[in-house]
Amino acid sequence: MRVSASRALVRLALPLPLLLLLALSSCPPPALGDTSGSAGAAAATTGAPAANPGNPGAGSEQQCSACESRHHSKLMRLQAIKAQILSKLRLKQAPNISREVIQQLLPKAPPLQQLLDQYDVLGDDNRDGLVEEDEEHAVTESIMVMATEPQALVQVDGEPRCCFFSFSPQLQPARVLRAQLWVHLRAAREPATVFLQISRLKPPAEGARHVHIRSLKIDVGADASSWQSIDVKQVLQVWLRQPETNWGIEINALDGGRNDLAVTSPGEGEEGLQPFMEVKMSEGPKRLRRDSGLDCDENSSESRCCRYPLTVDFEDFGWDWIIAPKRYKANYCSGECEYMHLQKYPHTHLVNKANPRGTAGPCCTPTKMSSINMLYFNRKEQITYGKIPSMVVDRCGCL
Repeated sequence: MRVSASRALVRLALPLPLLLLLALSSCPPPALGDTSGSAGAAAATTGAPAANPGNPGAGSEQQCSACESRHHSKLMRLQAIKAQILSKLRLKQAPNISREVIQQLLPKAPPLQQLLDQYDVLGDDNRDGLVEEDEEHAVTESIMVMATEPQALVQVDGEPRCCFFSFSPQLQPARVLRAQLWVHLRAAREPATVFLQISRLKPPAEGARHVHIRSLKIDVGADASSWQSIDVKQVLQVWLRQPETNWGIEINALDGGRNDLAVTSPGEGEEGLQPFMEVKMSEGPKRLRRDSGLDCDENSSESRCCRYPLTVDFEDFGWDWIIAPKRYKANYCSGECEYMHLQKYPHTHLVNKANPRGTAGPCCTPTKMSSINMLYFNRKEQITYGKIPSMVVDRCGCL
């Protein structure tokens, strides 16, 4: 008896890359010990139905079989997507971040809101005819790094309690296009002029504890809080070239009464107002998109290899750590590959002839894929915005 595709995958204990390749394909792997040349196998090779004389319900059975095949392809595609995302983000498992923690960490700031508004307006059809060249891993476009407490070495009596920013060693100074420090100012009791000062922290043993970076004079109105952004690109590039100099910064925003209006250690009701750094990185090369090939829907009677719609809902995965999109159109491939495809893809034909114990013919599989943009929390609870390659099936074909 033929072992089902899912059981065969488990028993064979295939490595992840091969598992993903099989999962993206609508053709199941061969069952163990199945080397017979049955009529059913021959029908799978040619795409013709197996001979079944005297069975008036053969057409209905074939249609039902096609539905089951599509359902199997859909389930395998969903499993592959979960594994792909974790692999491309270099994660062994999904970050364990609860919804409550996410609500506390999400900054209520303009750059994040702009990204979320972009998803609300464009959804998961944000296609401009250009796609980035596929790569093995995600390509980061921007990252929002939340401020944390500096090391005790630069504190005196536990002060200052803010702000240290941690960056990945993979972040290259040359890729930084823009770096903005975002600071939220509390509302003043009356209209005032606030002096916003930013100083770089140093251990007392190295001399002066503070190195002045920037001063801004800001006019604020009464009973109106606001976000302020400061260009810190040069400071960040120094930190990236010389990580040992990154001890953090101190932020003060003093009004005429010497009241500090900068939210550096958020109190009750100030969740999401802590300082953060928004870093924009350069993008990679792009190329034009080509034709998407044959498309079908779930009610289609098409038996040939075709692209079918599939919407992935990350909330169904229980992945609250993905901020946006909450769902996207991934698509999947399913259908038969008739013998004529062997003439269109002669290389596949030669491979199959050289390996008669391999696949029974060309397989319906993605031949063109594109990336999606994603806003998510990484392992360090930093908000990252980037491209995840090869997540949308643009075209299906027989290979």
